[in-house]
Amino acid sequence: MKLAPVPVPASAPVLVSACLRGVPCRFDGQGKASDAVTEAIGERRPVSFCPEVAAGLPTPRRPAEIVGGDGHDVLDGRARVVDDTGRDVTREFVDGAQRALQAARGSGCAEALLMSRSPSCGRGTVYDGTFTGELQEGDGVTAALLERNGITVRPAPRD
Repeated sequence: MKLAPVPVPASAPVLVSACLRGVPCRFDGQGKASDAVTEAIGERRPVSFCPEVAAGLPTPRRPAEIVGGDGHDVLDGRARVVDDTGRDVTREFVDGAQRALQAARGSGCAEALLMSRSPSCGRGTVYDGTFTGELQEGDGVTAALLERNGITVRPAPRD
């Protein structure tokens, strides 16, 4: 069951994908700091978090995509997350999502600003599981879990 998002006070801290704050934790070992993200955070306190790293995946790591649906389907056991060699990393992605939820709750975050298209953090659009660059509608595993728990999830603005 998905809880309704609550109104977000302008002063509330915001959970932010760590890579968007410049932390080199993406699958390719890079960060993706952005002036647009800094602007979107404004005066709020950012709580930087990378679900994959929190779950123990290395940086860099093989690219992963959701096969058979989106993050909601992963949480419901109807889809899985695999890397480009076929290794199933679903357990790690679900664990990372649960850790992100704990971090958000523990910091008082009612909103998350997450990396677009990611199998963890994607909001609204994720890669389709074919490793061809094709996109599909849907959310990543972390985005789905946060949404289900009443945290407003927004994709990161682009520069």
